[in-house]
Amino acid sequence: MLFNSIDFAFFLPIVFCLFWMINGKDLKYQNLLLLASSYVFYGWWDWRFLSLLAFSSGLDFFVGSALYKQQDEKKRKMLFLISMGVNLGLLGFFKYYNFFAESFVEAFSFFGQKTDLNTLNIILPVGISFYTFQSMSYAIDIYRGKLTPTKDLIAFLAFVSFFPQLVAGPIERASHLLPQFLTKKRFSYDMVAAGLKIMLWGFFMKVVVADRLALYVQAVYGNVDMHTGLSFIVATIFFAFQIYCDFGGYSLIALGCARLFGFDLMENFRRPYFSGSFREFWGRWHISLSTWFKDYLYIPLGGNRVSPSRNYFNLFTTFVVSGLWHGANWTFVIWGGIHGSYQILEREFAKIGWLKLPKVLQVVLVFALTCFAWIFFRAASLHEAMHIVTTILTHPGGSLYTGDLGIFAFSIMAILMLLTVDYINEYYPDFSLLNHQVVYVRFATIVIMLIYIVSLGVFDGSQFIYFQF
Repeated sequence: MLFNSIDFAFFLPIVFCLFWMINGKDLKYQNLLLLASSYVFYGWWDWRFLSLLAFSSGLDFFVGSALYKQQDEKKRKMLFLISMGVNLGLLGFFKYYNFFAESFVEAFSFFGQKTDLNTLNIILPVGISFYTFQSMSYAIDIYRGKLTPTKDLIAFLAFVSFFPQLVAGPIERASHLLPQFLTKKRFSYDMVAAGLKIMLWGFFMKVVVADRLALYVQAVYGNVDMHTGLSFIVATIFFAFQIYCDFGGYSLIALGCARLFGFDLMENFRRPYFSGSFREFWGRWHISLSTWFKDYLYIPLGGNRVSPSRNYFNLFTTFVVSGLWHGANWTFVIWGGIHGSYQILEREFAKIGWLKLPKVLQVVLVFALTCFAWIFFRAASLHEAMHIVTTILTHPGGSLYTGDLGIFAFSIMAILMLLTVDYINEYYPDFSLLNHQVVYVRFATIVIMLIYIVSLGVFDGSQFIYFQF
């Protein structure tokens, strides 16, 4: 079920009313309602994969309990490896089997050896990367002795499948979200109002900005042989804002939706294009994933507690794996490698004082280099990405494709509105229009946003970009 669908417009009020109607009764009834609602939400897409979700989360619940009770270190390690092996095995099969099979065949073909390895027509379960990582972190933290397992199976299953953040995050930690399923909720008008305002801005980012920009980006990236370097530059800048508003919008809708039920999700985006360094960028972009890889991959590899060369290896490896997490395509791997390289070069330049630029120039430089990396993320293949890069570098000018002038003009206007709001929230948070102290300002802002959503929003049932990951 999509947030920007008619189905969800009926689904959410029904679940909201039922949830607060049973408030004050046994907490298990509320969790059971959220569990059933989450499975309906996920099964709306394809009910057959509900068994995969239930199996993965159920396995980690019982493994987590066994890990906590087990004293023998060898048996603990065996239980831990079972959890990791099954979770990563399922993720690898559904998401990466064809990718590795095709890469294996191509590698042998490069050396003149013909190898046949059949690919499979596999449907990628929506959100498998997100709920698998969330469930895995529970078992990992118990194995490390940082978390005590819950005895409430219903609460745990509801935690893994919580519908606001089930299919595209934020990737929550059990230490933060799970206790909230074990605490009785109290209805609060202020909490609901805050949640609705967060959702409103999220919908604005998605249907007014992201989906409007997508029309132009698809027209250019979908026909790479027909466009000039200037068109690619504009389309790439548009895509930078499209993916930010698409995924950032989803995260805000998820956060606001959870707030309606009394739950607090972690912030996933914090105005990333105001970053003056790549280290800062990854502290603002997809925060739940970047911190997950930091805690469960980068630090276990040694983090920065090792020699500089080994530290750079750890950084680069983490970003390459992060790129692969995003999709079974070499374009994502290269995208991750580019950002890993940015991190290494940034640290080296900082040592010799090459990064002492004015803040504005730092922001512009980081944004420009981020856009370069987005080319590989957005391109359908490595061949197309290299064609776009080559065209930009060798023929950066040429005529600019505008397509429908209305779409092009509204796209630019949407970006300017987004930047204005983000600028206010970044540097003048006390003047936030949606939370302004003057009630008339708040009311006028809400009305204007609703008008923009209805009049300029794109309502074609488009999915969120990160659903494919």
